[in-house]
Amino acid sequence: MNQNIKIPFVDLYPQYEELKTEIDSAIADIITRSDFITGSTVDNFEKSICDYTGAEDCASIGSGTNALVCALKALGIGPGNEVLTVGHTFVSTTEAIVNVGAIPRFIDIDEFYHLNTEQLIYTGRMKAVLFVDLYGQTPDIDKIKEFAAEWNLFVIEDAAQSFGSEYKGKKVGGLVDLTCFSFNPVKNLGAMGDAGAVTGNKALIDKVRMYRDHGRKTKFEYDTVGYNARIDNLQAVIVQTKLKKIDEWLDKKREICRRYTEQLEDIVGCPKEAPWGKHTYYVYVIETPEGTRDRLQSFLKGKGIATNIHYKFPTHRTRAFEDGTDLPRTEYVCENILSLPCYHTLPEHHQQYVINCIKEFYAG
Repeated sequence: MNQNIKIPFVDLYPQYEELKTEIDSAIADIITRSDFITGSTVDNFEKSICDYTGAEDCASIGSGTNALVCALKALGIGPGNEVLTVGHTFVSTTEAIVNVGAIPRFIDIDEFYHLNTEQLIYTGRMKAVLFVDLYGQTPDIDKIKEFAAEWNLFVIEDAAQSFGSEYKGKKVGGLVDLTCFSFNPVKNLGAMGDAGAVTGNKALIDKVRMYRDHGRKTKFEYDTVGYNARIDNLQAVIVQTKLKKIDEWLDKKREICRRYTEQLEDIVGCPKEAPWGKHTYYVYVIETPEGTRDRLQSFLKGKGIATNIHYKFPTHRTRAFEDGTDLPRTEYVCENILSLPCYHTLPEHHQQYVINCIKEFYAG
């Protein structure tokens, strides 16, 4: 064991170091002006997200989870409605559906770990498709939209992991009815706390704004029951400052991840880049030979390499949401995947060390 090498799974501090002067200045300005909630700071932030994604409008939200909840509410989805989705995702996707009173209808995933567009199914109570850009790229959105149009369904994109990604040359954010982003610190574009956003057309985003702010359109007019789901201005300026670096950071991540694939694809299952999109590699996930994942993870830990599992249990098999659906691909994947460090400042010699250690494990 090389006791001198310690590779964390995530290393966020270098992002701050690259932009320290600008981030510190932006935070100081907020504090000096006591400008902590709403106002022009949020307006400017939302405009910057629209400018980057090409979306018509944007409502910033206090978290990616609340972005999903407010999006579902804005589309009128609630008790008695079903939402077509996947179980291979972070719990927020499923949780948001259930928390508005709707029912998740799970289908299996494909080779890209996305909602399988060959298995799309309609039920009479279905009102929306909520797909997930898992690991940093999109499914075939046109196929999903065609299915949705046939049955008059809304389409919601859970883009928590894909900020900066593209589908057929267009940035994620303005491609479906509503797109939900997370700016959790570990995401492609991260705050220093929780934050999120919803993008879409102005009419729908006006509804999202209402739900995020206690159900009101003006200060004293409460049109519906809403939430306290506003972004705080410190997070808004931090994310806006980082936005100028996002494409550079993602390009560096792609280089790292493609190096992994070039050297590991004959040993483990490596991520496949969809032909219609631009992968952002939120995480780099390998599919290990059956039954070896946990032993490989332990071996790498012994070598000083931190890894993670995204995600160990599909949500439809957890106690909170279990519904008996049989999703064989989803369940197999969750038993055999492992996420490797891939942050944009990971040194090349550390990348090679990770590769060599995986080769050593499987050669042994």
